[in-house]
Amino acid sequence: MEVATFGAGCFWGVEETFRKIPGVKNTVVGYMGGTVENPTYEDVCTDKTGHAEVVQIEFDPAEVSYEQLLDVFWSSHNPTTLNRQGPDVGTQYRSVIFYHTPEQKRAAEASKEKMDRSGKWKDPIVTEITPASAFYRAEEYHQRYLQKRGLDSCSL
Repeated sequence: MEVATFGAGCFWGVEETFRKIPGVKNTVVGYMGGTVENPTYEDVCTDKTGHAEVVQIEFDPAEVSYEQLLDVFWSSHNPTTLNRQGPDVGTQYRSVIFYHTPEQKRAAEASKEKMDRSGKWKDPIVTEITPASAFYRAEEYHQRYLQKRGLDSCSL
């Protein structure tokens, strides 16, 4: 098993998107990339902790590649809006790839460059690619939030 961590706006919809991919064995939502230990959702929402809302994915690389997960990442949000997705604004909603290995870093950078060249977006991609840091699991009511409510996606 391998681990991947992505921030692409509100973690509820991001988790649901990745959870459904064959080869993804587990998803957990939480916070990464900030300066406060053990932040709560309320802390992160102050926009003062530096954390992003993320989904941490455990996947079987024999069933789904990291590159395939990157493709899902790019197609599941707008990587050109700085610190926002739809109506959600703040650094916690930033577009970010947290890499866990040098191979993930190389793949993420190559994928971002490919997306930049694709012309899919008229504005520049602002997605951060940064080393994974401490992951803090979000409160239980955030885990599989949409699934618990019988929803497939957030309404933006």
